[in-house]
Amino acid sequence: MLAPIVLFVYNRPEHTRQTLNALSNNSLASQSTLYIFSDGEPDHCSDETVEKIKQVRLIIREKQWCKEVIIKEAKQNQGLAKSVINGVTEVITKHGKIIVLEDDLIPSHYFLDFMNQSLDRYEEHQEIFQISGFSFPSKKIKSENSSYFLPLTSTWGWATWKRVWDLIDFECNDYSVLKKNKKLAYRFNFNGSYNYKKMFIQQMESQKISSWGIRFYWNAFKNDALILFPDKSLILNNGWDNSGRHNDNYNVFPINNWDDIYQIRSFPKEIGLNLNYVDLISKYLKKRTSILTKLSNKLYYISKQILSRN
Repeated sequence: MLAPIVLFVYNRPEHTRQTLNALSNNSLASQSTLYIFSDGEPDHCSDETVEKIKQVRLIIREKQWCKEVIIKEAKQNQGLAKSVINGVTEVITKHGKIIVLEDDLIPSHYFLDFMNQSLDRYEEHQEIFQISGFSFPSKKIKSENSSYFLPLTSTWGWATWKRVWDLIDFECNDYSVLKKNKKLAYRFNFNGSYNYKKMFIQQMESQKISSWGIRFYWNAFKNDALILFPDKSLILNNGWDNSGRHNDNYNVFPINNWDDIYQIRSFPKEIGLNLNYVDLISKYLKKRTSILTKLSNKLYYISKQILSRN
């Protein structure tokens, strides 16, 4: 039994079409069920946003993208976090497992194959919380058509089981322990390589972000969970064009050697962390964080100069 696929869409017509075209070309698409959750109009939104939502809802009906397509349209805007939590809960309760995509993610030809093989292989292994289709594009990781475990979760093309989703507490009322325990915070920040703590605090206190993903990660972290990653990404994120909800205009993790027919053929011999991969990815994240910080500071300086001239 193949896992159902859930795709979350909103107001990006061309991104949605690219995602659906890539998904329909997947090796197992013709045998899979696809749920599409289309978010609704926010209060007092622009005519342009209304029109784009209408275009998206036409596109998702253009073709029979998979064996079966089930469309669910929200009348009002829920936002990504609520949409994902509610949508995943609905589908995973019915099917017991799930594969999840968003409208700016391009899955490679064998993405569904890796997801389903992994879901079947590790279904009974309680310590494994998630399968990731994305992989950090570190040049230090060799492409050997294999996979490995990390203690990090992913939001870019992923899969999980009902046994995991039932454990997740999205209220996260215990988050404040990260403020008091520096060693714990260092580990949560993946050995100090990325400031997940800051993101989490913003989610829980200031609501500057609306993320289901950071809360999912917190739950996985508390359970010492493992997440399976491919050694080369099976997902390409093409949403770095200011079209998304967070107005991102530069690629956080650029993939320069994208291969849409790359296939994972082997799995780890043992269930556990490969410390070599942990070290390589943490170093990669530290380097990317440094680059992005410099870029952010440069853009801020330029914007201040422009404002001062005006």
